[in-house]
Amino acid sequence: MRVGVVTFPGSLDDRDALRAIRLAGGDPVPLWHGTHDLEGVDALVLPGGFSYGDYLRCGAIAAHSPIMSEVVSEAHKGLPVLGICNGFQILVEAGLLPGGLIRNDHGDFICRDQKLRVESTDTAWTSGYEHNQEIVIPLKNGEGGFIADDETLKRIEGENLVAFRYLEVNPNGSANDIAGLRNNTGRIVGLMPHPEHAVEEGFGPDTDVAMKSGTDGLAMFQSVLTQVVSA
Repeated sequence: MRVGVVTFPGSLDDRDALRAIRLAGGDPVPLWHGTHDLEGVDALVLPGGFSYGDYLRCGAIAAHSPIMSEVVSEAHKGLPVLGICNGFQILVEAGLLPGGLIRNDHGDFICRDQKLRVESTDTAWTSGYEHNQEIVIPLKNGEGGFIADDETLKRIEGENLVAFRYLEVNPNGSANDIAGLRNNTGRIVGLMPHPEHAVEEGFGPDTDVAMKSGTDGLAMFQSVLTQVVSA
């Protein structure tokens, strides 16, 4: 199964996402923001970083990159799309997920291993988890505070569109402790933490078993492989 990863000017974690897909058993396909060709991929990842230097707003310029017209079109047709950190911001700016993302409420860039609760498992990217499972995924952002008006928040909660919630500490002031969202079909998921940095022992978060042994992010990439094959 071919999973594309789009590189924008300023992307930092595209290579990590490609490696995560390979470790999960998929065929990673690098894609360039300036083209209109998704190369027939079965799923797509918008990686983390600082696309276009975060000018204007994080993800705002990238949302209008040439390739995004194809991404939006195929996403509406059911293509599974995962947005990680800056990729989440791009999904929001492109109108594929609701709300907005602003500067962390404490004003500082934050980098930590973050505990999350999996709120939704009926998506293309989370089916490999258990409902209410607690996982630890690295987080690194300066503008990760999720916001939405009251009506939108009610809709998000009422339609069960929260994919992940922060546990123990809200690192950026996100409304309702929201760390990630899904769309109504479950084919589109976005989150601020970085699952691609928790896919390989020796390079992930510390666990009770050993330092750097956390691989809680791997199931996200394995999930989409299973979902697309069985579809």
